[in-house]
Amino acid sequence: MPERAYWLAWSQISGVGPVLLQRLHQHFGSLQAAWEVKSSELGAVEGFGFNTIQKVGNERASFNKTNHPEEFLAKHLKENPDFWTPVDDEYPRLLMETASPPPILYYRGAVELEENLGQKGLIGIVGTRQPSEYGVRWTRQISTALAKNGFTVVSGMAEGIDSESHVAALKADGRTIAVFGTGVDVVYPAKNQKLYQQILKQGMVVSEFSSKTPPDRTHFPRRNRIIAGLCRAVLVIEAPIKSGALITADYANEFGRDVYALPGRVDDYNSQGCLKLIAQGATPIPSELDELIKMLGAIPQFDSIPAKPVKTALPQLEPELQKVIETVSMDSTTFDVIIQQTGMAPGLVSSALLQLELMGLIAQLPGMRYQRC
Repeated sequence: MPERAYWLAWSQISGVGPVLLQRLHQHFGSLQAAWEVKSSELGAVEGFGFNTIQKVGNERASFNKTNHPEEFLAKHLKENPDFWTPVDDEYPRLLMETASPPPILYYRGAVELEENLGQKGLIGIVGTRQPSEYGVRWTRQISTALAKNGFTVVSGMAEGIDSESHVAALKADGRTIAVFGTGVDVVYPAKNQKLYQQILKQGMVVSEFSSKTPPDRTHFPRRNRIIAGLCRAVLVIEAPIKSGALITADYANEFGRDVYALPGRVDDYNSQGCLKLIAQGATPIPSELDELIKMLGAIPQFDSIPAKPVKTALPQLEPELQKVIETVSMDSTTFDVIIQQTGMAPGLVSSALLQLELMGLIAQLPGMRYQRC
């Protein structure tokens, strides 16, 4: 598909991140069309100021001197044979509904499980790299329960809570996905080589970074947004106030996901982040895991592995209502994503959603999510 080549080419242009790529795609209809326009035409897209246009124009011209996008794709595939772009049917649907889906999502592993990985939903588990015995025990119990009940455990394969969640899911013969802040062929920390090999057999490794990309401290917050974007809910097990796990929870809230946190002692350093989340409205993880499984099972089913869209007949609607309902999926779409995809003001979107709800065409779900009826 030619459009894949242009998603890849645009991803090589510095200063044009996931949000701007979505705007380019929306404005020009395709990234191939956006690639071929004059630099001056980019100014019609929000976020493209004078300096950005100049920089993009120079980099695009330099790129074109050495590569045609389709030639670059052919070269790139030699070292990166497996990846999805937003125009691929296999691209995770939940991630696509966020405001900043990765333009390229590399993967490795048991890809024949793609259709089944989201059978009961993907659940993120995150926490500190230096957990207490309490944190380790609950991580193992929760991950085991999730795996045995058909959920897929998603984490970042860092030391501590992340690794414990992957290991427990695998031991329970469940499925797990590790989201990397490196290339999918670079194991970090290095001591997780054995775990990495096990995950490849029983799950998947995904990353927005190409092969051979080493670890970098700026990569991990970006990785955390992917964990949150893939999942229906995120569970924070143990986390200090300054913790990457809280970044993941913030993204989960932004994306309209459910956030759960493990309660702990008020004087415990590792519990401070969880207690903060609970005070801000996160659901405390109950001591009875059967209750947790029921709570997670009650979340509307909108699996991360995509399904073909269902076409439904709609009544004749006013243009603004038609524009809004076309962005609402049969599973779930967040308010922020509707605003982004329609380009309409929040107030107009809110009014349109209310009218569509009163007409019985959509339903509002928890977390400012909307579902087509």
